[in-house]
Amino acid sequence: MSVLVFIELEEGKIKKSSREAISYAAALGNTTAVALGSASADELATAGANGASKVLHVSDERLNAGLIQPYAEVLAAAANSTEATIIVTAKSSLADAVVGRVAAKLGAGLVSNVVALPDTSNEFVVKRSIYTGKAFANTSITTDKKILAIKKNAIELKTDGGPADVEAFSVSLDDALFNAKITATDKAEGDVLLPEADIVVSGGRGLKGPENWGIIEDLAKTLGAATGCSKPVSDMDWRPHHEHVGQTGVKVSPSLYIAVGISGAIQHLAGVNSSKYIVVINKDEEAPFFKAADYGIVGDAFEVLPKLNEALKKALA
Repeated sequence: MSVLVFIELEEGKIKKSSREAISYAAALGNTTAVALGSASADELATAGANGASKVLHVSDERLNAGLIQPYAEVLAAAANSTEATIIVTAKSSLADAVVGRVAAKLGAGLVSNVVALPDTSNEFVVKRSIYTGKAFANTSITTDKKILAIKKNAIELKTDGGPADVEAFSVSLDDALFNAKITATDKAEGDVLLPEADIVVSGGRGLKGPENWGIIEDLAKTLGAATGCSKPVSDMDWRPHHEHVGQTGVKVSPSLYIAVGISGAIQHLAGVNSSKYIVVINKDEEAPFFKAADYGIVGDAFEVLPKLNEALKKALA
């Protein structure tokens, strides 16, 4: 079975979510990846650690902008060239737009938010997350070509493979494909970004003000985590809006989500309920968030977090 993986790059580096997609694909069959835009051969070869045997590199600098139409053209061409029957990508805002067009070009069935390897014992059935992570659906794909968009942090990352072969791949791209222009891009800031984070530490109104956010940032630094916040916090401009976690903000699925001083409104839960483990710290023992928590601490965040941070520093030293 020939499998093609769409690699997303961030400043010339392979995104963690794309590495997860490669690991998923490697369990299905011989895996070739395709990368678009500027990146070093050494960086692309590291995809082999995750399971790719080969990386096709389309180095056209016009692709650095991340425009949807030329990306779809390249991915469809790579699928035809490799005779791939399955295309795998990480689910993202860019990939969603790209693979939708590729599915139309190739007549492929597309399933998004995939969380497990397909069941091929009878047809081709994949398990996917639905209703913002509240339930799962088993979906059968009957087309000859199939596209699977993998949910972030849902697949175990393979890291024990050798370097992949990197080959130049040429696709003739009409100038008309680049007629669209991205006029501005607002990027999230921080050492660890929310969509890629394995651990997230979030704060709510229980922290009483932006001047108290240091205890959140200190704990996040100790854990190598991203920082997040509830919607009221971002609405009051205590924290930047790209840190807003929830149904109308960033939806996360880390291995560990720590909620500090957040009551647990349904809109917030919708953005975090795919987390593997949830820890809630709140002085109100009746806070709704405790019902969704795997572990809970009833206590004042200003007392609990400094002690927790010191204990973690010693444990991780």
